[in-house]
Amino acid sequence: MDIRRERPVDAVIFDFGGVLANEGFFDGLAEMAHRTGKDTEFVTETAVDIIRGDGYAVHRIDEAEFWRRFRDRTGISGADDALRDELLSRFVLREHMFRRVDKLREAGYKVAILSDQTNWLEELEHRHGFYGKFDVVHNSWLTGYTKKDTEAFTGMLSALGVEPSRTLFVDDHAGHIRRAQALGLRTIHYTDRESFERQFANHCPDLGDA
Repeated sequence: MDIRRERPVDAVIFDFGGVLANEGFFDGLAEMAHRTGKDTEFVTETAVDIIRGDGYAVHRIDEAEFWRRFRDRTGISGADDALRDELLSRFVLREHMFRRVDKLREAGYKVAILSDQTNWLEELEHRHGFYGKFDVVHNSWLTGYTKKDTEAFTGMLSALGVEPSRTLFVDDHAGHIRRAQALGLRTIHYTDRESFERQFANHCPDLGDA
């Protein structure tokens, strides 16, 4: 028997921050707000607005311009490199997730990253060297599409050469999960390790506890 024919899925697509790694972006912004006595929600919403609304996520502005606007709008000071490191240092890779990625590859699954990151994902790759574990990595900074766009998902499916119904998408953002489901992908909304592992076993039963 070819066990691959019995599998419910052929490929697994992972979000990066909040799934494969700790959510360094929001954790870092919260620390900046705490240190400077700013409201955390205000600082976070300002940064997200620059990334999404002003187009940093899709390379319409560069990092220097992002930090210039961030300083102007929040009143938080600091050099670009220092502020960046407050975020990137908190993107700690989750070993249990990367062990699962390795097991998936060994078992013949296709694995990918689909991230609404900026050049920071490329910087994290430079620091940690994890791209080689994946068949495809799509970063909105390079593709020009975020997970608010259908094209982010269809482009990934095309690159992997898989059908939506045989693809598992793992993300910690409910809106991204809903958009993936609307396109026919299987999904896991990542909220914690225990619930993820329980749901994952239903989609990839041949891997056991991985």
